[in-house]
Amino acid sequence: MSGVTVVLPSQLRELAEGRASVLLRGGPPTVGDALQALREDYPAVYDRVVTERREVRPHVNVFVGREDIRWSGGLRTPLTDGSEVVILPSVSGG
Repeated sequence: MSGVTVVLPSQLRELAEGRASVLLRGGPPTVGDALQALREDYPAVYDRVVTERREVRPHVNVFVGREDIRWSGGLRTPLTDGSEVVILPSVSGG
């Protein structure tokens, strides 16, 4: 199947009908577009990942493949058909 897959952490799955991942058909061209597409079906997931200023929340990490989008263009990070966007909560300890 073609499209972009968004992988969700366990903390967000209840907001997406228990899904561990969501396939977005149509090939959104950027991470921001993929999250907007996800917002259509799962707005609460979007709200937990993106701020009102359209920035990734500080306590959330988003990767395309193995690349952190904070260093590859943020929400403008390009996607290709078959890309995997992984959302992970930040881990801190002490």
